[in-house]
Amino acid sequence: MRLKDIAVYAACLNQKWIKSSLNINQTLTNFALILAAGKSTRMGICKTSLPWSAGRTLLTYQLEQWLSIGFTPLVVLGLHNIDCQKDCLFGSLTVINSYSHMGKTTSILAGLKHIPQNYEILAISAVDQPRKAEIYQQLVKAHQDNLALITAPTYENKMGHPILFANQMRSHLENIREETLGLRQIIQEFYSAINKVTFDDPTILLDINTPEQYRELGTGETSQE
Repeated sequence: MRLKDIAVYAACLNQKWIKSSLNINQTLTNFALILAAGKSTRMGICKTSLPWSAGRTLLTYQLEQWLSIGFTPLVVLGLHNIDCQKDCLFGSLTVINSYSHMGKTTSILAGLKHIPQNYEILAISAVDQPRKAEIYQQLVKAHQDNLALITAPTYENKMGHPILFANQMRSHLENIREETLGLRQIIQEFYSAINKVTFDDPTILLDINTPEQYRELGTGETSQE
């Protein structure tokens, strides 16, 4: 079986799995796209399984936070960490991106294909960017109160994550390409329209890339609880 065929087969299996993992009471209007298909080269180990806060992993911690505010998390995994779909919590979705080696943009596009056309809010973040649910709640409220196209957190004038997109931005998201900077292209084009929410919490800039950064954070016990 060719690699491409394996990817398609894995995706089909995964689609059956995600249907059974949904909570029947979920409204499926707000989604969080969690990018977890990278190979974690600098970390040296798959980030999705790294311990993070009270016995959870980076992945399960983020899933819990999004689910707690009524969002449906959609995790994009790669072929190299396809086994991590077993760790995804009830109420979440998973998609396998067989082209993850071609850049983060391919994961965003792969995830978008499984987001309903009529979603209200789409948040985009990465598995190595854990945030407390309170941050998500504040961003969502600001996004809704301002009827924003895009909402992003800032700390000391630096933009962080996650970034929230209204449904009107879907066509722009579907047209991103790795060779044109991917998501950064949208941020640049719509910068003046971004609803920037100021935080006094530096964790909105947190991006765990190396073992040194991870050790400094103490597996999230002090930074997230």
